[in-house]
This record gives sequence, structure tokens and C-alpha cells, in this order.
Amino acid sequence: MVVQPQRDWLSFYQEEDDHSAMVHLSSNSITTDADNDVGLGRSRLVLKKGIAEFYDESSGIWENIWGDHMHHGFYDDGSSVSLSDHRLAQIRMIEEALSFASVPSEEEKNTSTAKIPRRIVDVGCGIGGSSRYLARKYGAECQGITLSPVQAERANALALSQGLSDKVSFQVADALEQPFSDGQFDLVWSMESGEHVPNKMKFVNELVRVAAPGSTIIIVTWCHRELAEAEDTLQPWEKELLDKICQAYFLPSWCSAADYVKLLQSFSVEDIRTADWTRYVAPFWPAVLQSAFTWKGLTSLLRSGFKTIKGALVMPLMIEGYKKSVIKFTVITCRKPK
Repeated sequence: MVVQPQRDWLSFYQEEDDHSAMVHLSSNSITTDADNDVGLGRSRLVLKKGIAEFYDESSGIWENIWGDHMHHGFYDDGSSVSLSDHRLAQIRMIEEALSFASVPSEEEKNTSTAKIPRRIVDVGCGIGGSSRYLARKYGAECQGITLSPVQAERANALALSQGLSDKVSFQVADALEQPFSDGQFDLVWSMESGEHVPNKMKFVNELVRVAAPGSTIIIVTWCHRELAEAEDTLQPWEKELLDKICQAYFLPSWCSAADYVKLLQSFSVEDIRTADWTRYVAPFWPAVLQSAFTWKGLTSLLRSGFKTIKGALVMPLMIEGYKKSVIKFTVITCRKPK
């Protein structure tokens, strides 16, 4: 079921074209007029500026405490883990996403119908953790994009220091206006960046556009829960909870996994699959919250800036959102037709 939330809650910036207008008829949660409000009274340009500044401020703290992977970890049910285990869980998240999408390893290339990716794009790359991991795993060339100049500079510096500058590179660019040719990549990778993108239609269009025929697209992202058949929108208390998270983390309005499926179907991609991995990320936010209130975390926060401090204060709301099943940690994958 594709949900149809009320426009005042789920509305996404959209440059109208023939294709978007077609989808607009069936789901007003996906499109709005160009450069209009993308949620909470913010324009697209204001949102982009906020995202860039938020990650310019916070990325160094994150790397200092958590390392170079700026995303959730994947855990077994009921696991109790240390910080080192959390870092391993972040690597496991990458491997689980690849496995879910049936992207083969080098050892599996002779028994799999899918091809080994040799050209990868990392959309919303952070400081390049996924890019460097994938480049090593597959011997692939990987290009990453981020809105944060600080992240791009740090990602390139880490690539150089790790002997990967001939394989990976990073630049400041918008996920809605990717600086790549059509059909350029064997694997299109978006690890926890889609939640920042205000125009889901154009976002999906760009992911499909830069994917080569027969290539895999992987989106791991935060969604809101699916609506019941009798519901037109989320409950007021759910909207209020998500609004507060949006304000702190510079997010546009949220969508559901079903919204993503509807969009992907409109582009005629194949093998669309989704899964709710919320139960597998449960230990993550409590651990992030705990690390923020250590001496190292507190002193780093005080040096960072207002946006980072505000983000730290909202972390309990992420935990609440997961516990109350308002937030769903979702993986979505598909294949571009050959």
C-alpha cells in the first residue's frame, strides 16, 4: 500500500515535469512546487545550508569518538555491545545491505548472476567510510558526494593517507543535481542520506539516472511508519515528535517505505525489495547518547557549536521514535533494467 498523507505534513520540493506530475496524482506526499516550503517553514536552499553547516560542525566529533562510518550499526537481537563492537556493527551494516541487495563478493562472482561493482557512487558520503570500504572490497573506483565542504576535504585526506586516492575521490555536490553522466555507475549507494533530501522524486530519478543498465541501487534510510488504510496522515503526537527531530537534524518532511516503492515503480526498475531493519539497529542511538555524555563527548560538544549541541539533545527523541514504532529504519534495493 502506498500511503497518501496530508500535504501539510509530507510535502517535498519538486520541479514539475511530465513524469513527476503523473506520480503527483497518486501520492501528494512526494511532490510540491519548486523551491517552496520543504517542511517546517524552510526553503530548499535554507535546508541545504543547514545540512552543510551541521556536518561541518559535527563530523570531527563523530570521527573522534566513533570512527569514519557515520551511520547505524547492524546488531543481533538483544545484543549488548561495547564501542569497538559498535564500530564492527557499522561494517556489518554495509555487508548486510550488500547481501540484501544480492551484490556478490569476489568469491561469489562465478556463482552469481549479478556482476561485481567496479564503479560506485556514494551519495551522501560523509567522510568516506563506505566509499573506502567498498573500494577495498571490490577493487572499485568510488566517487562520493556530500553537501559539507569539511566532510569532502576530510574524506579526500583519509583516502590519501590510506593509499586510496587513486581509487576514491570526494566532492561537494547535491544529491538532486549529481555531477555525473547517465549510466556511469555499477553500484549506486545511499547510506542514510535520503532522509536529508527534500525532493524524493528527483532524488530517486538521479539515483536511477546515474546507474548503469543492470546495476544495483541501494538506499538505507529513515522512514516513518506505514499508515493504516483508515489513516490519512500520522497522529498529531507523531508529527510533533518528527518535527522536533527535523528541526535539529535539518530534515525535510518524512516519507514511508511505501512512498519509495511507488517512486521506484514509476521508473520501471526491477527487483524492488524493502525490509524494516529497526529491530537490528536498536542498540545504536542509546550508545551514541551514552558516548555524547562521557567527558570526551561533553568537551567535544562544547567546542563544536550550537547545531551539534542541539542535535545531541534530540537523540532521546530518536530512541523514542524507534521504541514507539514511529520511525522505521529501512533498506530498499532495486536493479536498473539492462
